Amino acid sequence: MAGMPAGNLARRLAREPLVHFALLGAVLFIAYEQLDPAWSGGAAAEEIVVTAGRVRSLAGTFARTWQRPPTPAELDGLVEDYIREEVLYREALALGLDRDDTVVRRRLRQKLEFLSEDMAAAEPTAEELAAFFAENATAYQREAELTFAQVFLDPSKRGDRLEADAARLLETLRNRTNASETAVIGDSLMLEGRYEQVTATDVARLFGAAFEIALRDQPLGQWSGPLRSGYGAHLVLVETRTPGQTPGLAEVRDMVARDWSEARRQRMLDEHYQSLRERFRIRIEALPPAEAAPGP
Repeated sequence: MAGMPAGNLARRLAREPLVHFALLGAVLFIAYEQLDPAWSGGAAAEEIVVTAGRVRSLAGTFARTWQRPPTPAELDGLVEDYIREEVLYREALALGLDRDDTVVRRRLRQKLEFLSEDMAAAEPTAEELAAFFAENATAYQREAELTFAQVFLDPSKRGDRLEADAARLLETLRNRTNASETAVIGDSLMLEGRYEQVTATDVARLFGAAFEIALRDQPLGQWSGPLRSGYGAHLVLVETRTPGQTPGLAEVRDMVARDWSEARRQRMLDEHYQSLRERFRIRIEALPPAEAAPGP
């Protein structure tokens, strides 16, 4: 462009797209530098503050582990290790290394739930405890209890004689007044001959549900049977039955207070989660038909 007048040169450059691009780049560079000094590399670094409380915590942890306070050099090392951990932790977050990591996600969830639980910790008032007990009274109802004796007849030993032997032994037992004499009657079994104040749950666990149900209909104070269990046949004597009852609040106060606290904790966790969930727009992508789980 030698010999071209300066005015003409300026007008020609003003029409060049490359010049426009260069000028725009310079303007953007200056703007970013003013608005975000870190972008240019000459800005203030992110601050890490090691508080006096943190230093005391590090020293306390060391003392509990080693049963002595740290030396000045050891404390300097603890602080430097904490700084190293913080630097690497922040860089890991900046790089997104916490994402898509199941262990990290579960640990963070647990920590947030623990924090919510701490916020939910409280003691119930007398009115709250009474209301909770009234709403859940059936959960504290005591089961009916009974005391009974049993004589076992082993089908594998008696075979076809089982029914006849049962009828003969039943007559013998009904003529005896001392229940302890029944210990020598019947076949051996690794179960007790007499059970005192046991619940229906206990009976079902030991003899099976069918035996427990049949035992409900047996008369008091009289030998009866045979009743079937998973072991074989049993002649039984139901001595006493105590009906189930709901205790007073004073009798189970500690249990009710624990249950109230657990119910409140779970309710507050759910409410906190729902309040957080509402801040997000949830979108669940459907699986292709070939990958979808089969229906019931």
